[in-house]
Amino acid sequence: MADPTETRERPTRAYVIHPDLGNSRTRRSPDLALEEAVALAHALPAIDVTGAEVAKLRNPDAGMLFSKGKREEIGQHIKAAAEGEGAELVLIDGPVTPVQQRNLEKDWGVKILDRTGLILEIFADRAQTREGVLQVELAALAYQRTRLVRAWTHLERQRGGLGFVGGPGETQIEADRRAIDEQVVRLRRQLERVVKTRELHRKARAKVPYPIVALVGYTNAGKSTLFNVLTGAEVMAKDQLFATLDPTMRQMVLPGGRRVILSDTVGFISDLPHELVAAFRATLEEVLAADLILHVRDISHPETEEQAGDVGEILDSLGVEEDVPLIEVWNKIDALSAPTREALRRTDARTEGVQAISALSGEGLDDLLAAVEARLAVALDEPRAEAELVLGHGDGRRRAWLHGQGIVLREAVAEDGVHLTVGWTERQRLAFEAL
Repeated sequence: MADPTETRERPTRAYVIHPDLGNSRTRRSPDLALEEAVALAHALPAIDVTGAEVAKLRNPDAGMLFSKGKREEIGQHIKAAAEGEGAELVLIDGPVTPVQQRNLEKDWGVKILDRTGLILEIFADRAQTREGVLQVELAALAYQRTRLVRAWTHLERQRGGLGFVGGPGETQIEADRRAIDEQVVRLRRQLERVVKTRELHRKARAKVPYPIVALVGYTNAGKSTLFNVLTGAEVMAKDQLFATLDPTMRQMVLPGGRRVILSDTVGFISDLPHELVAAFRATLEEVLAADLILHVRDISHPETEEQAGDVGEILDSLGVEEDVPLIEVWNKIDALSAPTREALRRTDARTEGVQAISALSGEGLDDLLAAVEARLAVALDEPRAEAELVLGHGDGRRRAWLHGQGIVLREAVAEDGVHLTVGWTERQRLAFEAL
């Protein structure tokens, strides 16, 4: 009887290369960059990393990327990977032109995937909502349109994955540009319908004008763990890059009683493909609408400052205004030594807009919530005006809304209805009139 495990799809053996250009004064550590690239590869269950290396690249070759000697050296490493079986896929942690990709595939006899392609593959594997799936497919089409790689049969598949790593498209090379353009038009139409539905949801939330607090940060900084702790939600939180992809929103009550909406967004990463930034712009509009941004940082990471810079660049590219209040949340202090942790807590006490916490242990969360409440009180310091309202005896919904906002100053029941004196902001007045 045949072994049923033989029919299972085995992981693709992959070799990871980080090209070290070595010419940037502010460049990151090549070893840490390689570590992140390997972590990206591990984020896909269909990939089995069999080896990795940093390849010094002083003068990139226009047609082959690497010099002849370096290509031969890497080729030997690829063949020696996976206990002599050799790797089937090479992941290059950087941009690779279509010409370089084709030439390297011929030279090494393996498939090539660059950083953008790998991140797109991860997003395709993780997207759960209809909007997320459409956005990833649209980004993939924009990326592949100029590349004569793989077939487009992955667009007809029912499950995630773009066909870069394996699948029915891996034996076909030609891509019909006209077919791609037709797919782009179709996807954009579908995405427009989904976005309109989400706009309706956003307008519905505007009728209950709770402030929006958006969590942003580098991938794996602990945003989802913090989101779960603060809201009691069960968003997947794993020690894995891009563990969560689709944005999630939950209501949260601050210690002072103010209700807010907390939004958990997709994690950012260095060199995030511009195709994805463009495709996910609609989803990330929640950040643009935020009254307060919490920038969650993994303060224990050796390159936390560089990661913070990457997040700042992406926020700028999204058009986030500089005057939007922002609190830096220095997360994962539990991973630091006791003296370092204490020093950070003293620093955040002296530095405005900084809170040192551990979402895992709960340390510093009370101070964070107090800071959120204080910043919102300042940011939402809108003038209030008193108004006299008369509601019908049966108008319990609008009456309950007013009490839920905490703006009822006086109330009296009379024969002609319920007389209320309210002290509200212009935003609350407009929301009430929209009920």
